[in-house]
Amino acid sequence: MFRNYLKIAWRSLKKQPFFTFLNIFGLTIGMAGGLLISLYIYDELSYDKMFPDAEHIYRINADIKFGGAENIAAVVPASMAEVLEKDFPQVEAATRFRTIGSTLLKKSGSLRNVKLDGTTYTDPSFLDLFGIDLLVGDKETVLMEPNTVVLTKSAAEKFFPITEAVGQALVLESGDTFTVTGVIEDLPKNSILHDYTLFIAMSGFADAKIPNWGAHNYNTFVKLSKLSNEEDFEASLEYIVDTYVLTWAQTVFPGMTAEQFDASGNYIRYSVTPLTDIHLHSQRKGEMNANNSIQNIYILSFIALFLMVLASVNFMNLSTASSLKRAKEVGIRKTLGSNRFALIGQFLTESGLISFASLLAALGLTILLLPYFNDLSDKQLSIPYLEAYFWMILIGATMVLGLLSGIYPAFFLSRFAPIKALSGNGSSAVGGGKLRNGLVVFQFAISVFLIVATLVVYGQLQFIQQKDLGYQKEQVLILNDVYALGSRTKVLKSKINELPQTSNATLSGYFPTPSFRSNNSFFEEGITDQEKALSMQTWEVDHDYVKTFNINIVAGRDFDQTRSTDSSAMLINQSTLKVLGMSAEEVLGKRFTSNMVETEHEFYTVIGVINDFHYESLRETISPLSLVIGGSPGSMAIKLKSGDFSQAVAEIESIWTQLAPDLPFNYYFMDSSFDITYQADQRLGKLFVIFTVLSILVACLGLFGLAAFNAEKRTKEIGIRKVLGASVGQISIKLSVDFLKLVGLAVLISLPLGWYAMNKWLEEFSYKIEVGWWVLALAAILAVSIAILTVSYQSIKAAMVNPINSLGTE
Repeated sequence: MFRNYLKIAWRSLKKQPFFTFLNIFGLTIGMAGGLLISLYIYDELSYDKMFPDAEHIYRINADIKFGGAENIAAVVPASMAEVLEKDFPQVEAATRFRTIGSTLLKKSGSLRNVKLDGTTYTDPSFLDLFGIDLLVGDKETVLMEPNTVVLTKSAAEKFFPITEAVGQALVLESGDTFTVTGVIEDLPKNSILHDYTLFIAMSGFADAKIPNWGAHNYNTFVKLSKLSNEEDFEASLEYIVDTYVLTWAQTVFPGMTAEQFDASGNYIRYSVTPLTDIHLHSQRKGEMNANNSIQNIYILSFIALFLMVLASVNFMNLSTASSLKRAKEVGIRKTLGSNRFALIGQFLTESGLISFASLLAALGLTILLLPYFNDLSDKQLSIPYLEAYFWMILIGATMVLGLLSGIYPAFFLSRFAPIKALSGNGSSAVGGGKLRNGLVVFQFAISVFLIVATLVVYGQLQFIQQKDLGYQKEQVLILNDVYALGSRTKVLKSKINELPQTSNATLSGYFPTPSFRSNNSFFEEGITDQEKALSMQTWEVDHDYVKTFNINIVAGRDFDQTRSTDSSAMLINQSTLKVLGMSAEEVLGKRFTSNMVETEHEFYTVIGVINDFHYESLRETISPLSLVIGGSPGSMAIKLKSGDFSQAVAEIESIWTQLAPDLPFNYYFMDSSFDITYQADQRLGKLFVIFTVLSILVACLGLFGLAAFNAEKRTKEIGIRKVLGASVGQISIKLSVDFLKLVGLAVLISLPLGWYAMNKWLEEFSYKIEVGWWVLALAAILAVSIAILTVSYQSIKAAMVNPINSLGTE
């Protein structure tokens, strides 16, 4: 029986090549888009699940309000790990990471340094806690001693063969020597640890031994016993605040009680985030990597679902629309004794055949597009050909899609009454117009919604790119690893300033784009009350910093190299004024300290107020910031004049090579670093465009098919109208207007939904665009224009048919 179904299905599909093509093409696009997005989502949801006992590993977080600033951090004090292991029996292990960025190293005896990104201090317990095995080395002794390191495989191979790594000496640019005690596999790409290549023993890091509960700099992870409860453990962390944090705070603010601390509105709260939730559910300061957002996953999931639903709806619409041609077939079959269930089986076989043909085409299309999709999404996705579960899910999903797509047409076609179907009244037998219209409205409502979303996402990205950030990021080159030159940094700066292509240069480790950050609490001279503390970023810069970035001085003056007193001078931004409740004129000359010991050299005098500039993502409001003269020459920012940048880079590289022949030359342009901050949003915007175009294409395929069916159904009507004097234009409008009404209804339904959803998405940004009426109007115009173009071809084609051909049989 099934074999017979297949034969008839094949013949039926061959009879209607146009509708068969539309169905297969629409389902192919839907399946390929759904498969690509599913691979992406699967990879995102798999983050950190490869580690043994990952479900029992948690990161400790800190939520702090102090000095007028709120800090939602992924880092905690250095002493936290020791206290957790000592005082909490449910904690089986704890480990810390203190990320320091990139490092310049060379093999002992070598002259050439190698740059390793992703360097961190860590405890020896990190290998056991994450279940990471050593390729070489002794797990019992690795990272136990100061000045010992563990390398990833790819990092180690830059210096020596893996088998010879243990015991080798590596020399830091500072001259310190480290001994390699182990090598591990490169960490998985779908892990928050994937960028780390060099792990240095925490026992050699002096800061880690200081019991300072006010400094939050360490990513700290714990593994809880299997019987522990996350909520109970998180609630018990209040013990640390009461026992350790407030005790330490009383040494800084003598006489302060917990009640006074709470009454001032300040707080310190510790919480936990499961390891497997960090990548998609955490956007805190001090993250070990740039995380994605679960919102983006939801959005992409909906897009994948929409694509599949659109393709399925297309199939239903075209199948029911083309049923006019099959009405007589159903009537004859029923007359010859075929029952309804046999007809349903026949039609479901056809939909299954189309679905599996679409699956093969979709797989081919996915294989073809996957390299481009990987470039777009910055991933290394691949189709898991050897995984049985993949094929089971894929085939199962195809069967379900075929069933859902074909179930209604099968029941719809099988219910035709033989008398009506064979009497010549085919149109009466077909019916189903209201449902088809409803499906068209549904399809275009989804498409218009996606058009609104795409316009808003791109509008916000354009707003970010064009917004005045308060500093100059264009034509600014950042030269990395300048600190490694030591005393030669001033010579480097002097020589670069002499180049005709440069206009200014500044030495600092602190820039408005991703770089170092340092938050401190300050007190105005004569004030020791913790309620009056001022929390702000403190950046160490040199005298040319403000000029290099074109930051405006709104009151007072800039740093002056001729004034020795400027070594204890401070510039503050306008947001600091708001917290202090002072005007720019009032704050000039005020003295602030970050210490409670009042000695002259520990005070900073405010000499100027700078404009607020965005030094964090536009998702965050601008918070208090101060600039002080300091010795933090991590990098050099060089402002270039307009012209040939490649020549300027070559000249700078030549100077670098003369001064530091043993160090690699690394640089980037600040505007590209700025773009990295919004990389996830840019990827989302591109994905929106691609899949919105695909969804519109699928919807238009359905509309095109329905227009063709409608024109065929009304052939005689068109012939009569032409005989009675109707023009091609009048007939085209008559045929198109019904479809445009449906598209108009879809627009009315989808615009409010799109407006609401995208306003919700924009709530993530502190600085954002408004979803204005013009966005909704443009989406409506685009949708209607696309519908007119889709329908007009069939309408004009039908209107131009000679009435002799359409009425010749009457």
